[in-house]
This record gives sequence, structure tokens and C-alpha cells, in this order.
Amino acid sequence: MAAAVAALGLTAALAGCGDTSAPGDVTLKVVAAEYGTNAEDSSKNYWESLASSFEADNPGIKIDVYIRPWKTIDADVARMVDEGKAPDIAQIGSYSHYAKDDKLYAADDLLSIPAQSNFLDQLSEAGEVNRIQYGMPFVASTRLLFYNKELFESAGVSAPKDWDDIKADAEALKADGVTTPLALPLGTEEAQGETLMWLLSGGGGYTDNADGSYSIDSPTNVKTFTWLQKDLVGKGLTGPVPPKDLDRATAFKAFTSGQVGMLNGHPTLMKDAAKRGVKVGMVPLPGADGKAAPSVGVADWIMGFKQNGHREEIGKFLNFSYEDKNVLSFAGQYDLLPVTYSANETMLADPEHKDLRTFLTALPDSELFPYGKNSWSQVSESFKKNIGSAVERGASPQAVLGRIARDASAAEASE
Repeated sequence: MAAAVAALGLTAALAGCGDTSAPGDVTLKVVAAEYGTNAEDSSKNYWESLASSFEADNPGIKIDVYIRPWKTIDADVARMVDEGKAPDIAQIGSYSHYAKDDKLYAADDLLSIPAQSNFLDQLSEAGEVNRIQYGMPFVASTRLLFYNKELFESAGVSAPKDWDDIKADAEALKADGVTTPLALPLGTEEAQGETLMWLLSGGGGYTDNADGSYSIDSPTNVKTFTWLQKDLVGKGLTGPVPPKDLDRATAFKAFTSGQVGMLNGHPTLMKDAAKRGVKVGMVPLPGADGKAAPSVGVADWIMGFKQNGHREEIGKFLNFSYEDKNVLSFAGQYDLLPVTYSANETMLADPEHKDLRTFLTALPDSELFPYGKNSWSQVSESFKKNIGSAVERGASPQAVLGRIARDASAAEASE
């Protein structure tokens, strides 16, 4: 509700500014995601300030920003594009299908050479389709297993080192009266991220390392979800809300309220927990037999749409956005990871951000989503809609993963 009100307020204010534009002025429509949890830390504050600073230095270019919640923003932008009302700039979760349909400017068309070469190599490559970069990373994060130190101490357990420990710790937390020993958010908000963490932990993943093809219903992945279903969900260790109905934001809020013993989280959760006085421990999610798997690396993307023909103006705004002060401002506000070498080095050296160093050092070796696959947006949506049912009582994890695998095959075949 707060995000929606913030979005409407900002839209109205900026729409009013548009009415005063002189003939020949260009207004860029920017659709951006909401990272905040209330009006005070809403993303609209960052974008409003950024737009104001940019407009002061670039008369004739107006910035009209629309803030959308993460739960709907990809669908919101897709609808705008389908209706022939594409934004000039979108900051969302995937880009490749728009690149495939020739709707995006290449990064080469928009950014200066110094700006483009400043992206972390791993993220630049992840933004490519057929070796051309279309997706420009906005912020990044890695994932760790968070646990509530006070709840763990009360239950007499320590940070888990393998899956047996995860189960044993969750059982002890439940016996000690913890509402949700382990939160498993497989709702539609970001099920694809939670899923990949567990698949990697079990030795699998979304794709085959040999040829990059999807391996969604591999025996290894089926084994992982069978364990989640029987040993965690089936034992009543994941709380009162079924995983398929639990979104990440709700799970995070419960964690910062002291109701959750452990869950997978990103850097922003660390900051929110500290605000509420929750003492947090963080470890890499352990593998089934103890060895930690690579962390999940997640990047959110900016892209420039061709429809309105504003290449030059889009480029000016994006080059301004990627100046270190702006990259660090947003990343620092939400305890996320900057996507440029220069900003990363600055953050690593800053004592104020020492708690982020574990996440920063995990990023280069992290496993990213298959962003460059044109089919990924469709496959991601299939995970969001279906994967939660794989851990329900009486369900067949193999059947659910098989259904998603068939969706992936169909999406690949249509490309």
C-alpha cells in the first residue's frame, strides 16, 4: 500500500512538471522498482533526487518516474510494451526477450566507453545476448543463510554446517516455541531465487554446466525438493504459512520481528534486522553434505527502449546515473552491491560498509540466473507460479519440476 501511494504521489508530481515543458523538450518515462518497505525509505526518494539533479544540468530533458512493486513490475512493463506504450527506461528483472524482439538499444548505443567498461565483467557478460550487451546492471546482491542469534542461543543450537544440521536446528527451534523455524518463501514474489539457492545447495542448478541447456528436472534437483518437502515442510518446520503462499517480503518482515529462526536473505535484510534490534548471524547456505555451494548472484537490470526514439537523451541520463556518487548512493541506502569496479572498490574500503564485505567477496564466484537466455523471463514466471506446489503434502516434486521443464522447453523452442 505504501509503495502504491508513493508511486501515485511521485507520478502525479512529475506529471504536473511535464505540463510546463517548453516546446521541443523531451520527457523520458522511467519505470523503476520499489526497494523500500515504507514511505521513508521508498525508492521514489532516490529517483526523485536523481531526476532533480539531472534536470538541473540538462535543461530540455524531463524525467517522469513511475515506481512499481517488485511483485508486478515485470508484468507492468510487459503490458506497457504490448500496448505500444513502452517506457524509455525500465529498471526491472530481465531484458533478454525484449532484446530478442529488437525493442532495446544496445549498451554501446547509450553509454560512454568508460561507463560501459566500468561494469564488473561477470555482470557485463550476463547482460549480453549474442555477444551484444543490452542489459545494464543496476545493483547486485548475493545470498547467505541468515539466522537469529538470540533464538538459536535459546534453543541451544549453532549455525548449521550441512542439511542434517538445518533440520536439527529447525526441530530445536520449533520445540523452543519459534513460530517459523525456517522460512521457505516460494510465493510468486521471488520463488526463482529461493529455488536456485536450494538447487545449488543440493549440487544441481537451472542449467547444465557442459552445454548451458536447462536441467530443471534433473535427478539431483528432484532429490533436493523431495528433501525440502519431506524433511522440512512435512515435519512442520517451515511455519504456519504454506511456502507457495509465502512471499519474500513477508518472510523478511517476520524475520525482523523475531518470529523466524533462519532463512535465505540478501544484504538489505541485514540492515532491516539491525534497525529492529535483531542480532543476526550469516553463513553460506551449506550443501547437503557440508560443503557450501556457490552463492546465488542476482542482478537487477536497466534497459533503454527504442520505441520513442530518445537514444541521445536516454544515454545522457544513464551515463549520469552510473557516476560513482549515484551508484553508491542507491547501493548504500539499501545495503546492496554496486555493479561497477570503481564503486565496488570504494565500498570495500569504506569501514561503514564492512558488514557487506562477505557479500562483496562472494559476488565474483556466485551463480547467476541464465539472464542471457531469451526464454528466461518465461521460465522464471513458471517457477514463480508452480514451484511452491512441489513441497506440498502429497505432491510429486518430480512432476512439478517436470512441468516447469516442459515450459522451459516450449519457451526455448519458440525462440
